Amino acid sequence: MTTTTNAIEAHGLVKRYGDKRALDGVDLDVARGAVCALLGPNGAGKTTAVRVLTTLTKPDAGTASVAGHDIRTDPVGVRRSIGLAAQDATVDGLLTGHENLTMIGELHHLGRRASLRRATDLLAQFSLTDAGDKLARDYSGGMRRRLDLAATLVAEPEILFLDEPTTGLDPRARNDLWEVLDGLVAGGATILLTTQYLEEADRLADDIVVVDHGRVIARGDARSLKRQVGGDQLHVVVVDPGDLDDVAEILGRVAGAAPVVDRAGRSATAPAEGGVAAIAELASAIADAGVEIEDLGLRQPTLDDAFVILTGAPAPDEVEGRA
Repeated sequence: MTTTTNAIEAHGLVKRYGDKRALDGVDLDVARGAVCALLGPNGAGKTTAVRVLTTLTKPDAGTASVAGHDIRTDPVGVRRSIGLAAQDATVDGLLTGHENLTMIGELHHLGRRASLRRATDLLAQFSLTDAGDKLARDYSGGMRRRLDLAATLVAEPEILFLDEPTTGLDPRARNDLWEVLDGLVAGGATILLTTQYLEEADRLADDIVVVDHGRVIARGDARSLKRQVGGDQLHVVVVDPGDLDDVAEILGRVAGAAPVVDRAGRSATAPAEGGVAAIAELASAIADAGVEIEDLGLRQPTLDDAFVILTGAPAPDEVEGRA
């Protein structure tokens, strides 16, 4: 095993499915002890990247190492160093929570006694002690996802790969799982996660890698990604949706740029080069037009804005497919 400061390194990864390139020359590095989120629209290649890095799929070109093990020449070393929580839960519904974790421990050759002890410890860590003797099929979605994540930690892997870890969970279960992940991060875990939730990437990740059409198109923390799409923005919300086009025309004239119109939100947004002076000019122009507004002000771009501008796609709100 080669010693490196990075837990994951990939260079020029390519994966084709017929005429489609799910990965088209992806470069990626994740430092030890860091949390990296792969973010992108449906079919961007996030899940394919995880499958390649965890040796479930062979790349057509490029190189990568995980925990110092080459994914092509030492896939067994890679698998011994990682834990993977895929999109679909892998626990056995006909076994209890404790039995599931014990079985996985024995598959990792921990021994019966050590496996039983490890299962008990993990159930406590994931707040599942009271459900340890229940069949996994009777768990709620959030409990089952926590059990699945606990299963990835049985062998105490160096690196965790989490593919859409909170997809399908209700907001409360999602927050519960985020707290568990916060604990793993505080303990120094190295995590690569894919997510469809911008809030999740913002909260959990030190580094966010935006992927689109199999390519890395942007990288940084949430703050730097927001800066990439510009500074402050003028934001107007009208009372009457029928006035939105008129306000958008006024806003575009004041800002000197075409505004983004959100008809569902009755709002229009454009870059604010003049800061407070631009607000005053905009407010005066809207008042002269006799338009009633609900809100007007300066705002910073959100991670949602960055996602839309960088990828040209709406912020994701559906489960991603397998690409």
